[in-house]
Amino acid sequence: MEVSVAHSNDGPSVVTTRNPDEHPSMSSSDACYPYMCIKSSNSSLGLHLAGRLVEVGVTDVFTVPGDVNLVLSDHLLSEGSLKLVGCCNELNAGDAADGYARARGVGACVVTFTVGGLSVINAIAGAYSENLPVICIVGGPISNHYGTNRILHHTIGLPDFSQELRCFQQVTCCQEMIQDLDTAHELIDKAISTAVRESKPVYVSVSCNLAGLPHPTFSREPVPYAISPRFSNSKSLEAAVDMAADFLNIAVKPVLVAGPKLRVAKAEKSFRVLANASGYAVSVMPSAKGLFPEMHSHFIGTYWGAISSPFCAEIVESADKYLFAGPVFNDYSSVGYSLLFRKENAIIVEPERVSIGNGPAFGCVLMKDFLRNLSKKLRRNTTAFDNFKRIYVPSGMPEKGDSGDPLRVNILFSNIQKMLSANTTIISETGDSWFNCQKLRLPEGCGYEFQMQYGSIGWSVGAVLGYAEAEPE
Repeated sequence: MEVSVAHSNDGPSVVTTRNPDEHPSMSSSDACYPYMCIKSSNSSLGLHLAGRLVEVGVTDVFTVPGDVNLVLSDHLLSEGSLKLVGCCNELNAGDAADGYARARGVGACVVTFTVGGLSVINAIAGAYSENLPVICIVGGPISNHYGTNRILHHTIGLPDFSQELRCFQQVTCCQEMIQDLDTAHELIDKAISTAVRESKPVYVSVSCNLAGLPHPTFSREPVPYAISPRFSNSKSLEAAVDMAADFLNIAVKPVLVAGPKLRVAKAEKSFRVLANASGYAVSVMPSAKGLFPEMHSHFIGTYWGAISSPFCAEIVESADKYLFAGPVFNDYSSVGYSLLFRKENAIIVEPERVSIGNGPAFGCVLMKDFLRNLSKKLRRNTTAFDNFKRIYVPSGMPEKGDSGDPLRVNILFSNIQKMLSANTTIISETGDSWFNCQKLRLPEGCGYEFQMQYGSIGWSVGAVLGYAEAEPE
């Protein structure tokens, strides 16, 4: 058997089978840890979990060691294809897993119970807001401590061990407590496959006394994942495409606007196909920067209301029809809800739903299918882009500063612009960098990542580490 995990700019595809290398045996020093026993021919819980992570494309796990995750960490390290990356605190570990998921399609972190879980939760909330599958693994208390009146260290001093779980229920799409070996493999598989399928973070707590134990279900070659792909309803898809084509083909100067949910819908390539076929002027919402090539012949810039790229808002807001693919209209991206497009003239394409003007909406329609099929039915119309070329005036170059002069922001970013290439990815921190980086023109292949929805200060520090681990070249 062989592993079959495909990765692309559109994310990881369905996993089939795994053929792991022979796992090295544990050293004699492992005997100092309680509850450990992996001398059996069966794999341990920790080693099984490690293999499942590798199957979905995780080869680096970001961690902060703590006493109740040490045994688990040792067994994760026993998977030869997996590396643990130590971080200075749990928040950075979570942000690193976020950055890793952006580059690789899925990420993971390992922290300790409560004191680590409540530290990493801010990063997990950020990943949830950005639709990133991050697998958050927590080393939990001994399984038979649950239901007792015992008070544990690293907690808030109450004999209630559910506090961490209740917090994570708000920012993850699946939560699993591994407190029994018989069901451990099922719960692990459910959590990881849910993260990949839903493109959201999940929470997995592993009782520390179980991490090193073998069980007959922890086979060296477990039954492979079977993550069922989603499909469009063919009748809904056909009806949505036909109505959208009729809606756009009567327009005089239609435009396309890319939104941030292109990523979670795995529809970046389909949107590019639509742009090539239609000839429409193409802009991106600020939170979608980097999801459409800025060197495309019909790209007109960032649509951000009053602070849009020069001449971009004039073209978008004077259009008579617009197609928004995966938009998020929050107060940031809409500049305080001040965008001037008219909903009755807009097609809004969500990951699994299409709304056309003030008319009907079609469910069970995947964005990537809709955009690709629509591209075959649109009449080419370059009017909006021709208007953009007619009014566009190139930006001037900043004055060169003399040595010893205070460094100005426009000169700083003009030099950053010169550094960009296909081998570069920009990680933009919350705040001023958002606005200044929007002015950068990304070369073909240059990546761009930021956290506009959640906007956590300091996110970029951990995200750089995670992204670099995922894309070391």
